[in-house]
Order: sequence, then structure tokens, then C-alpha cells
Amino acid sequence: MPVKLIKALFIPLLLGSSLSVSATEQTLLNSSYDIARELFSAYNPMFAKHWQAQTGNTVTIKQSHAGSSAQARSILQGLPADVVTFNQVTDVQILHDRGQLIPANWQQQLPNASSPYYSTIAFLVRKGNPKQVHDWGDLVKEDVKLVFPNPKTSGNARYTYLAALGYAQKTFGKDHQLQQDEFLRHMLANVAVFDTGGRGATTSFVERNIGDVLITFESEVNNIRQQYGADDYQVVVPKTSILAEFPVAVIEKNTRRNGTEALAKAYLSYLYSEDAQRLLAGFNYRVHNPKVQGEFAKQFPAVELLTVEQIIGGWDNAMKTQFANGRKLDQLLTR
Repeated sequence: MPVKLIKALFIPLLLGSSLSVSATEQTLLNSSYDIARELFSAYNPMFAKHWQAQTGNTVTIKQSHAGSSAQARSILQGLPADVVTFNQVTDVQILHDRGQLIPANWQQQLPNASSPYYSTIAFLVRKGNPKQVHDWGDLVKEDVKLVFPNPKTSGNARYTYLAALGYAQKTFGKDHQLQQDEFLRHMLANVAVFDTGGRGATTSFVERNIGDVLITFESEVNNIRQQYGADDYQVVVPKTSILAEFPVAVIEKNTRRNGTEALAKAYLSYLYSEDAQRLLAGFNYRVHNPKVQGEFAKQFPAVELLTVEQIIGGWDNAMKTQFANGRKLDQLLTR
């Protein structure tokens, strides 16, 4: 048989085989915050099983973890993530504002403002709570050393700062700016180490034995206690804290290029399913599903959750007035 004829017959077979593989095997990249590794290590195989049952197709899910602000910058610089599962609205919003990678109405794409689960800020203290830390007011005692990430680099830490501000507003009154500033200044002065992200702060507190109080998401402090020894640590949930939303979004510009539009949407939508909500609650996140809420009610203490809007008028204002260079956070740290 002539060589040209062999090629004419053989090449289409190769192409057909390649197309068949690409239609049934896909890869998805989820860019997430740095303390979500274990959560998505459990969620990904659950979703992959669901996806295969629904479509007959298989999926390989890859993860990228860092502080959510750093992750957002990486995506703007070319990280080809299909979806983001972040811990702060502004880190998702910037993907529209600076990169036009997601639609302006991304928060209307999924229920609960595209936040399938939420948490609040809590404290982890050492066995017996030797410094008797029970609420935000105890964090300014002279002998109490704190560990939490740097609000300049961590969404986790920005929630901590704003939760403390909310407490100060309720304690001293919203019009008493000087007292609020003094409280925040003393609290920040008690920080033993500012790590760049939540996982680094956990390492400093647990493995390096730095500080008396680790301040982070309620989900994280409970997970740490379970992982490192319930007898060695105690969880303290203050009576007033902040609503910490965990927004998600499809990076539409990337999914169009990657051919993963339907897969990416399904991956995020499945987070709202009863099975996934139960998994999230098992990782100590608060969820929206009423049935799952009832099952895990004893796990989550009652707490007054202040919103970012109530405390500071929303994330845009918070970033401009508190966290931008030279603004309130910098002023408090330098005085």
C-alpha cells in the first residue's frame, strides 16, 4: 500500500482517538486559600464520582493553595485556574475589575451571593486557657501574645482585624474613634508574629510554640484541635464576631479557553448539594442547608455575626480606609 495512502488512513484514526479521549477526560484547576487543602482533598473525589455518574466522564482536579490575595494576583498574571474558592469577596472581585476574567454579576451566579459556606473568627488557646482569654477584650492584656496572619497579605487576617473593630464599635460606641483606635493598637502590639497566611500562622502557633492565642477562622481552630490533640488546645468563640463569607466563581475567560465551562459550573454548584454541605460541616464550616444545619447544631455556638457592611460599609471601603498603604492599619502599627 502506498505510504501516502497509509498516512491518509492512519492520521484520521489518530485524531479521532485524541478527540475521544479529550471528550471523556478533563482537568480542572481550583485556586483556593491556603488552609483549604484538606477540605478540597476530601471534596474533589466526591465531586469526581458525582461527575462521572452524571456524565460518564472522568475528571482530574488540581489544586493551587496560597493566601487568597496572592492567588488572585497569580491568576491576573496568568495562572490558568478554572475556578476560585476564596475567603474574601475582594479577591474575587479584583478578577473582574482588573482582568475582566469573570462577569460583573458573579455574585448572582450562585445562591447566597456565591458563598456556599461561611465561618467566623475564633480563638485557639493552649490547654487550660492559662491566660483566661474569653473575648476580644482579653486580647489586649499585657501578657497575652497573639498569632495571626498579616492583614496586608491575608484575607483571613483582614477578617480578624475587622472583627476586632466590630467588637470595639459595640464596646465603645461607633462614634468613639479614639477608643476604638487605642483598642486596636494594643491588640496589634500584642502580635508575636505576622505570618503571610493562615497556614503559616498555624505552624507558628502549633509547631513553633509561639504565642498564647491563635486567631483564625472558626473552622480552622476546630480542625487544628482535632488534628493536633483535643486535650492540648481549647476553642474560644467570642460572643460577637464577623460573618466570614467564602465566595466562589468560575473564571469564564479561562474556562472558555480550556473547554471546561460546564465542568467548572458543576464543580461549584455541587458545593450546595446536601452531601457536600454535610462534608463542609464536617470540616467545621457553617452551611446554609437547613437539614445539615440541624444535624450539626451542637457543633456551632451561638454568636452575633456582624457583616463587613455593618462594621465598615463594605469591602471597598475597608480596603481604602483600613488596609491601603498609609491608611488606618499602617497608622496603628507605626504609632
